[in-house]
Amino acid sequence: MRDYVFHLLFVWYPYICLTVFLLGSLIRFDREQYTWRASSSQLLRKRQLRWGSNLFHVGILFLMLGHAVGLLTPTSLYTLVITVEQKQLIAVAAGGIAGVVCFIGLSLLLHRRLFDERIRLTSSVMDIALLALLWLQLCLGLATLPFSLAHSDGSVMLVLSHWAQGIVTLHPVDAATLQGLAWPYLMHLVLGMTLFLVFPFSRLVHIWSAPVWYLGRRGYQVVRTRRPLPAARQSLPATRQPAE
Repeated sequence: MRDYVFHLLFVWYPYICLTVFLLGSLIRFDREQYTWRASSSQLLRKRQLRWGSNLFHVGILFLMLGHAVGLLTPTSLYTLVITVEQKQLIAVAAGGIAGVVCFIGLSLLLHRRLFDERIRLTSSVMDIALLALLWLQLCLGLATLPFSLAHSDGSVMLVLSHWAQGIVTLHPVDAATLQGLAWPYLMHLVLGMTLFLVFPFSRLVHIWSAPVWYLGRRGYQVVRTRRPLPAARQSLPATRQPAE
């Protein structure tokens, strides 16, 4: 029974989540473009939103990049530069700092949603549930840090990276290899995949529309001209008179 549950959660469930993630995002963009937004509430409690949003986004972007690089980089590639133990130490230190920053920002955002009556009334169930899921996922991620320090040889990190690379390359590893991991790791994996599952049905879809093209676009400024208007335009009446 245990083998069956692990096979279901760590072999089949990832593909279900990724399929819903990709197809759901495409269908929502095609059929419900007017709902494709972040639904900002910045008119209420701006200061708390500014601090919470900035800290959360800085932290979560760093964590997403770190997870992608850390899990999907082949061992044979990064060991050309650093050892497995060194990578483990870098991941714990950098991930811990980014996790704390993200935790502070996310806590501010969740507190704002729950304890400000005006914001709570204008929030959907999915808005609050999503923040709660992200907050729980972040707590589980921070809870794995002591376990990672206890395995400074990087053995747990190798198990997780081989599992993630197997899912991406469509050659999943035997789920039994994950049975020796501590419960925070397992919960962190399952909840992380669940976030991909709910992605198309939440405000997270605005990630696809991140305006990264602004970074390379030339700036421009709208200015008023001081040149005199042509005589023909100056002679036109200010408003049109109705025809009789």
